[in-house]
Amino acid sequence: MLSWLQGHYIEVIGAVTGVIYLFLEIKQKIWLWPFGFITSAFYVYIFFTSKFYADMSLQFYYLGVSLYGWWNWHYGGNRESSNSLPVTRIKPKLTLKLSLFTLTVFAILVFVLKEFTDSPVPIGDAFTTALSITATWMLAKKLLEMWWLWVVANLVSLILYIYKGLYPTSILFLFNFTMSIVGYVQWKKSMLQAQGELREPQLP
Repeated sequence: MLSWLQGHYIEVIGAVTGVIYLFLEIKQKIWLWPFGFITSAFYVYIFFTSKFYADMSLQFYYLGVSLYGWWNWHYGGNRESSNSLPVTRIKPKLTLKLSLFTLTVFAILVFVLKEFTDSPVPIGDAFTTALSITATWMLAKKLLEMWWLWVVANLVSLILYIYKGLYPTSILFLFNFTMSIVGYVQWKKSMLQAQGELREPQLP
């Protein structure tokens, strides 16, 4: 056990920081973004050594969006109050735009992975990466429906990581899959409560 931990300590640390990140995400705590940054830094190395090249590239995107998310959660809501960005639903027009964007990214990644890498799972890797790019942007905007993208992405990722023998990461993504459903319920409850507070002054 000790020798295994010595050989996989980077993956274990990355999985632990990933769990903390998810907990803070569900609770809508702005400190999720620094933990997301740290987790992504670890997984650049983990995915490179496992030949998940699209997922590795995704971590660089996460590093950048973590900075944007920190800023937007601070100042994207009430400009006079920090960390005031509310949870909202996605609009149909934006849904169409993000769907087209996600499909385009998926197609590009499949081509790149098949033609220029030795990825053993190019379609699965591209699929989860495309969904994750869109979902993380939606997280920075606090759009409720991003949780359903995470449900699908985490389930497919779980299957892929078990296949590749990344067992600490598999445990993390099993946890992520379950907590994505919990996160949706918690965010929806938070959104409805906020809307109720907005309507309250209009009651007789």
